[in-house]
Order: sequence, then structure tokens, then C-alpha cells
Amino acid sequence: MLTVAEKTKSCPLRICDCGFADYRKVLQLQHQLRQERHRGEIPDTVLIVEHPAVITLGARQSANKLLASRNTLAKRHIDVVDIRRGGGTTAHNPGQLVFYPILNLQDLGLGISEYIRNLEAMGAELLEQLGVRSERRKGFPGLWVGTRKIASIGVRVSRFVTYHGMAINIQNDLNIFDFIIPCGLDEIEMSSVLKETGRHHPMSSVKQKLTKLLISHFSGSEKMKSTKH
Repeated sequence: MLTVAEKTKSCPLRICDCGFADYRKVLQLQHQLRQERHRGEIPDTVLIVEHPAVITLGARQSANKLLASRNTLAKRHIDVVDIRRGGGTTAHNPGQLVFYPILNLQDLGLGISEYIRNLEAMGAELLEQLGVRSERRKGFPGLWVGTRKIASIGVRVSRFVTYHGMAINIQNDLNIFDFIIPCGLDEIEMSSVLKETGRHHPMSSVKQKLTKLLISHFSGSEKMKSTKH
């Protein structure tokens, strides 16, 4: 069941908290909403969710690298899903904040590169509010703390409408990344807010912070803020 977190006349963006939800079900929902958004039946929408343990494989086959068999992962109750977003292998599990914007980039006057920069900027703002300073790395979408990766981006755009999105490690078990080579990048260490600061955060509070940032960056009432430098 979706809970609409924000939708007003001044902010036509619809933000839905999916709670703790199976990855495959949310993927199916994204496809449904993407089609509805393309037809103009719904406003720009963002899904916020935590997933049970799952590893996803992106469209770029060379970047899909598992370090354990699917049978081994199944025995550990880790699902594996092949999808068609950008990027390579990544993982989701409880304590990681994931959000999926379903936005019409043409209506917002944005290209895909600008959109990704906005995702990165918003993620960096959220992390800073949680006590972590992060940065971009040219050619590697996502956010980094030194050499440690703390947030991943994998998006796809169909007929100007975005789906898939961004995952930010808040206080999830990072051992799940031992089963993959994240985004196909060898010897990458993953991090989280908990690992960097030693502090736990109520996920409800983190979602509230994210909601405010989503409204600031993605509200259709004005063009998305450009982060080009």
C-alpha cells in the first residue's frame, strides 16, 4: 500500500512511501507508473522504499559481476534480479534508502546528464545533514567518501520519463556487497552513514529529510535546479 507523503497545488510532485517492499513488486509498479506518467495520467512521482536483501544486475553486461552463485545467494535469502537500468551490479537491503523518481524530463527541460547531477546533489545534501561529507567522481555516477562508495545511481529513461534511481547506504549491512563487484569496479570499498559516523538514524526521519529535498529539487512548479559547475 502506498502512502502519499506530499502532493499539493503548489507542489504537484507526488511522493509515495512504499515502506519495506519486495524489489520485484516495486519494479513492476515503476513500469506501471512510467506508462501512466507518459500518458499524462499522473504527476511526477517518487517512490521511497527499503528492500529485503536483493542483488540487481544492470543492462551493461560487462559490469555485472557476481562473486557467488545464484544458488548460494538463494540459500542466504538474497534475491537476484536482471533489469535494464544503467550501471552494473548493485545490492539493496534493509537500512539502505532507495528512491525511484518517475519524472518527465522533457517537461522539466532537462537532459539525462543534468538529471543525474541533480540526483547526486540531492544525495550529497542528505548525507551532509546526516553528518557525512561526500563528493562526486567524474565518470562514476554516485557519491563517494574518499575512496569509499556510499551511494549508487542507476537510471533509465523511456520516452523522456525516468525510472530506477538512487540508493544511499544509511545503516544497512554492508556484507551483502561482498557477494558482488559493485558497479563492475574492482576493489571498491562500500560505506554507509553508520560506518562513517557511528550513528544510527530513524529511517522515518531520514525519509522526511529526503522528502523536503525531493520537493526542492524535483518540484514541477519550477525547473529543476541546475548543479552544473
